Amino acid sequence: DVQLQASGGGLVQAGGSLRLSCAASGITFDDYVIGWFRQAPGKDREGVACIASTNGATYYADSVRGRFIMSRDNAKDTVYLQINTLTPSDTAAYYCAAGGSGSAWHTSLLSLAPYDYWGRGTQVTVSS
Repeated sequence: DVQLQASGGGLVQAGGSLRLSCAASGITFDDYVIGWFRQAPGKDREGVACIASTNGATYYADSVRGRFIMSRDNAKDTVYLQINTLTPSDTAAYYCAAGGSGSAWHTSLLSLAPYDYWGRGTQVTVSS
């Protein structure tokens, strides 16, 4: 049974930081690209970052580049998303997903389609 467990969300003031984690089980973790996505109320889910399976390469959405840093520890089957300089527009449920097997390394990995497994979200709320 595949599980992706996101954690680390919370309520933070604008300008603050959070570190999200996503722990995986039931998959061969280093076979998969891992993506972080977010969904604000009334909006579509959007990709914010993804990381390659083994070499640490990353893509970021334009809206978060320079503020978000994604990393992974394959020994712990865990990925991280360091979120800095938070603004109220970052308020959303954040989800991690695993997929990308057989996909070329491309910015299309920021879309939802390549991902096979999804975890439950962790809520990030930024107050102004």
